[in-house]
Parts: sequence; C-alpha cells; structure tokens
Amino acid sequence: MTDKNEHSIANFAALKTAIVNGEKQRVEELLPKKAIQDLEKGYLLDLAKINGNKDIIKLLEAIPANK
Repeated sequence: MTDKNEHSIANFAALKTAIVNGEKQRVEELLPKKAIQDLEKGYLLDLAKINGNKDIIKLLEAIPANK
C-alpha cells in the first residue's frame, strides 16, 4: 500500500468519524477538494442522514462525484 493510499484511508476514516460526531467544521476541513467516487459520497450522505445533521448533508451534497 502506498503512502497516498494510507493517507486516503485515514482521511476517509476521520471524515466518517467527524460526520457521525456532527463536527461540521472538521468535516469541512477533511472534505476532498476534488470529486469523490459516487459510492463513497452515497455512504457519507447516508451517515449524515442517519444523524440528521442538515448542515453536513448540504456540505456532502455539494461535493462532485465520479461514477
């Protein structure tokens, strides 16, 4: 596994944790600047919807996704 992949996995895990904990500012910091995979976006949105945090849902919906 490359350093880039390890960083991506760690970042994704941190992003999931921030979403579950309702940490909007941390989510903003961790969101990628580029498009993410459609499956990943859907998963993150599902987490946010489970927690009912509308601000985080809006942030995630604004991320472009690759199909």
